[in-house]
Amino acid sequence: MSSTGRSAVQIGAGFALLAACLFGVSTPLLRHFHAGPFVTASLLYTGAALASLPHRGVSSDTPIRIRNTPRIVAAALSGAVIAPACLAWGLSRTTATVGSLLLASEAFFTVALAALFYREPIGKRLGAALALITLASMVLVRGAGSASLGGLAGALAVMAACAAWALDNTIARPLADLDARQVVIAKSLMGALLSVAIALGFGETAPPYAVALGLIATGGLGYGVSLRCYLLAQRRIGAARTGSIFATAPFVGALAAWLTGQGEIDRSTVLAGCLVALGLYLQLRETHGHEHAHDAMDHEHAHRHDDGHHAHAHDPPVTGEHSHPHRHTPLRHTHPHGQDLHHRHGH
Repeated sequence: MSSTGRSAVQIGAGFALLAACLFGVSTPLLRHFHAGPFVTASLLYTGAALASLPHRGVSSDTPIRIRNTPRIVAAALSGAVIAPACLAWGLSRTTATVGSLLLASEAFFTVALAALFYREPIGKRLGAALALITLASMVLVRGAGSASLGGLAGALAVMAACAAWALDNTIARPLADLDARQVVIAKSLMGALLSVAIALGFGETAPPYAVALGLIATGGLGYGVSLRCYLLAQRRIGAARTGSIFATAPFVGALAAWLTGQGEIDRSTVLAGCLVALGLYLQLRETHGHEHAHDAMDHEHAHRHDDGHHAHAHDPPVTGEHSHPHRHTPLRHTHPHGQDLHHRHGH
């Protein structure tokens, strides 16, 4: 039983790390393929939608419903319009290294909002990790501000993007229990359409074909595939822990920027990098397990019959992940767990 819970947490952490790596690499690429902020947002999420279209077989996940539309629209406005536009504007005024490392502040905003709206627990290790990440962001903002006023504005714009993405993560957490591919397509298309409308309103011009194709490709991996992995991680370990592990993205982005000659490594970036690394280490070392009770409930979501929570019978028997309405009987047990659908209890 305990190994099953631990495995679910490890799988969730793996999805979060993969999402972070894909998103991290996209940051210096985004600075390279320069276009207007809302044109950039529309092309990125066009790529995200296209990357999610190829699909084989029948999904075992719960499909999105009409009632999910308001939440998808809100998530798209925050995470697929405002956030990428702020990031594109900010990266044009600061270095790729500083911009990448500042993305660590998304973890702070995400964890804070998850604790506020969903009452996700913040243990000592996670609290210390948040403090270190916040201190790292302050170091970077101070360094950018001392360099130039424009650099300070760019750094603050990147942090505004992080806050918007954190709000998106909070809004979208209930969507993590649905078909991740469908959620990515719906959110991406909605975000792309809204961004195009705003870009036309502001008179932004279309970029050259090479830049447009570069942004679409960047959006496919760094926003489409990455978002899908992020949602799969949220499903298993919750918004707070997914957001904290996602703080590896700044390291990947900073390294990619340095390797491609887009950023310099100075004392501020080294210090900030060390602080975020220590915060990430504390987060990854955190374990969570205690005796807890499950109340009787009826719901529908993708599940397996070897996870210790789904013992209902099928005729004929069903193996592997599948989705259908089912009922849970009351249960009390102890095992390591994250903030998945069955472990959003209070502490």
